[in-house]
Amino acid sequence: MKHNLAEMKSHVLEEISKVSTSEELDSVRVRYLGRKGEISVLLKHIGSLAPEERPEFGAAVNALREQVADAISRRKDELDKLALEEILHRDTIDISLPGEVYEIGGLHPLTKAMREVASVFSSLGFAAYESREAETDEMNFVKLNIAPGHPARDMQETFYLSDNTLMRTHTSPGQIRGMLSLKGKLPVRFIVPGRVYRRDPTDASHHPVFHQVEGLAVDIDVTFKELRGVLSAFMKRFFGQEVSTRLRPSYFPFTEPSCEVDISCMFCKGKGCSVCGGSGYLEVAGAGMVHPRVLVNGGYDPGKVTGFAFGFGLDRLAMLKYGIDDIRLLYGNDRRFLSQFRGL
Repeated sequence: MKHNLAEMKSHVLEEISKVSTSEELDSVRVRYLGRKGEISVLLKHIGSLAPEERPEFGAAVNALREQVADAISRRKDELDKLALEEILHRDTIDISLPGEVYEIGGLHPLTKAMREVASVFSSLGFAAYESREAETDEMNFVKLNIAPGHPARDMQETFYLSDNTLMRTHTSPGQIRGMLSLKGKLPVRFIVPGRVYRRDPTDASHHPVFHQVEGLAVDIDVTFKELRGVLSAFMKRFFGQEVSTRLRPSYFPFTEPSCEVDISCMFCKGKGCSVCGGSGYLEVAGAGMVHPRVLVNGGYDPGKVTGFAFGFGLDRLAMLKYGIDDIRLLYGNDRRFLSQFRGL
């Protein structure tokens, strides 16, 4: 009997060493160690032996069972290791191959300019107020002291959605909506950035959709001097400390007095060039003290408070800052053009 067990052990261990897959190994396990396996059957036959033979034979069969189970476990580990090595070898990375080039995007110059504008005005105490792009005729014109038939309406052609609804032609309606939302609270100090729409012919300096930033400050005893100080501080922060600012008398129906805002030409340092037309200055904004009627329409008493307002084209600021000579480039999605502004 011992001789038979020794032969079985030798045969089974050799068979285990030769299997090459986990499926084959599991088949061997079932054939010998399963409920009806050959070794399991031997254990069931112990009861048919003579009492004096049972202990020795039982111990031998159990030892065989443990040896076979241990051999199967070791072979399983070997097969798992071989399978992993095969996967690693098959999926290995050839570090000599050129890597895939992933194009890294960047912020659009208008987005960069808008973020910088908002950051500068935030440091000057101005919050940001977002107003609607589709406006009523009353908010876009009447509330801003541009009544029906007013000559100022002839200065800009408008995209009308209906008789009384239009795409805003400037961000100035945000002044009224912003003041009304504050319900008479002081101080008022916010900017209104966003897109505006005009029926302009498309050329190097005009586009039917462009961006403006409106600014408004209302409080007790707000002065023109404060307006000049805010504008000068912004221009220096945005364009550089060497830039100087000058104001020229002008006319806007929603401010009185009104002015045009110029900065010294950064291309010729104020000496005069083709960009500034030889004047040494570039026009960048319009501003003035808020008209009393506009204050009333915003819910404030012009007898108790005063305010100043300003507005400029964000596209123009970005073009001057980044040396862009055609506004159409900002809306053309030319990747060669846009790639120049990465990392700025």
